[in-house]
Amino acid sequence: MPDRTTTPASARPAAAPRASRPRRLGGPAPVLAAALLWGTTGTASSLAPAGAPAAAVGCAGLALGGALLFLTARGVRALPRACSRADRALLVLGALAVAGYPVAFYPAVARTGVAVATVIALGSAPVLAGLLAWATGHGRPTARWTAATAGAVLGCALLVLRPWLTGAGTPTDPVGVALAACAGLAYAVYSLIGGRLITGGHPSGAVMGVLFGAAALLVLPVVLLTGADWLGSVRGAAVAGYLALFTVALAYALFGYGLRRTPASVATTLTLAEPAVAAVLGVAVLGERLPAVSWAGLAVLGAGLVLLTRPQRRRPGHGVRPSRERGQTRGL
Repeated sequence: MPDRTTTPASARPAAAPRASRPRRLGGPAPVLAAALLWGTTGTASSLAPAGAPAAAVGCAGLALGGALLFLTARGVRALPRACSRADRALLVLGALAVAGYPVAFYPAVARTGVAVATVIALGSAPVLAGLLAWATGHGRPTARWTAATAGAVLGCALLVLRPWLTGAGTPTDPVGVALAACAGLAYAVYSLIGGRLITGGHPSGAVMGVLFGAAALLVLPVVLLTGADWLGSVRGAAVAGYLALFTVALAYALFGYGLRRTPASVATTLTLAEPAVAAVLGVAVLGERLPAVSWAGLAVLGAGLVLLTRPQRRRPGHGVRPSRERGQTRGL
């Protein structure tokens, strides 16, 4: 006689899906960790020797960090051979975008200040990424993403633009604004390209290694032409080493890993946590003071990021709608 205590497999209740937690750990968590590391850039670069050009400091970090990513990532040398002609063209375009970001962003900082340049570059990047993804047929912006991104951008603006909101800031340079927008476009482009190549099956480490290794060669002349004497000091070498190791090599390795399960439009919104981290570090390390409006912006920014990373509840009986591209519907 069959064992009556044994339940037929077909009658057993379906096991609760356990993939949601690994998906969150494989998506938002690495991206937010990368944003945390990027948030230390301002504090670290402020410790560079007096007289070190801002563009040289940023490009030096990219050059050293990009070379480190290229040398340590697995499959870097095999990736171009494994790519199709279209993917190789994307690698070239992505490397140009990576190199273009510091070239546009740091002159924007010199013309408009850190606050305005940061808000325009980081604030425009997720919007541009979402629109570019939509235009190229890789995902239509959802209402949840739109609301979270709008809240995060608003919070970012309130956090760092207090002098301009209260009328105490200096007039904004239109050329600096245009350069900051170009930096945001560059960020959106290489995030989308990296996400497309990674979700297409290529190793994230190899993709980031090729993009940033090629960009390192492209920005090296900028370092040499703007002056590299500051790198000969202990402080200069320490700052450049920190930027290369933590804000480029480690941060973009985490960012690439997160892009495997997070759409680029979502990832660029999550990285708006960077100015929040920078603001908190400024208070804790540099002794800066934030007014009430900036703390309110920090709260709004945090709420937008929580909305974006919160698991979405599914209605009973409704499955996940198929997506045209892997990674575009996960978590959102």
